[in-house]
Amino acid sequence: MLIIGAKGFAKEVLEIFHQKDETQNLHFYDDVSADIADYLYEKFKILKNEDNARALFENHPEFTLGIGNPQLRSELSEKFQNLGGKLTSSISKFAEIGSFGVEIGKGCNILGGAKISNDAKIGQGTIIYYNSIITHDVVVGDFSEISPGATLLGRCEIGKFVKIGAGAIIFPDVKIGDYSVIASGAVVRNDIPANCMAAGVPAEIKKTF
Repeated sequence: MLIIGAKGFAKEVLEIFHQKDETQNLHFYDDVSADIADYLYEKFKILKNEDNARALFENHPEFTLGIGNPQLRSELSEKFQNLGGKLTSSISKFAEIGSFGVEIGKGCNILGGAKISNDAKIGQGTIIYYNSIITHDVVVGDFSEISPGATLLGRCEIGKFVKIGAGAIIFPDVKIGDYSVIASGAVVRNDIPANCMAAGVPAEIKKTF
């Protein structure tokens, strides 16, 4: 398995594999950090160019995303699939996933303590952080980010490239448009259109992009 990235969020993803005792043949990738070492924690090889990644993919094609930026996650997922990689989700064994009707797209990262209920649908490349709650029939679009402790209540719809801040609550049946940002601690009772930042209790639109 190749984790794209070797700093920041990549270390969170590493813990998913460590908890499942799946660190054999685990590699990282970083071709932008001039100060990066050859190994992470003196154990995991860091690949530094596309030729190295392509060679690894010949025998171990799976890769997962260890970068937090949604747009960059999308770009890198396409890049490494074009190099021969197979985009794969990484899901903590301490996450709770419903038994019926759950759909999780490829390339998601679901961290410990996250709870995803029945008939929830999670788009590809999305991050579900620690202790977030996604209840029944919620839809989350591609390459979005659900921050720690956020709660998405029944039937709400989150667009693509959306960021839901830590501790935010999205009420049932609410729709959040593509590329919007919901601030930490916000309580969203009404729809938020695309390309907006909303904050407060109840949440109000503070600016547009």
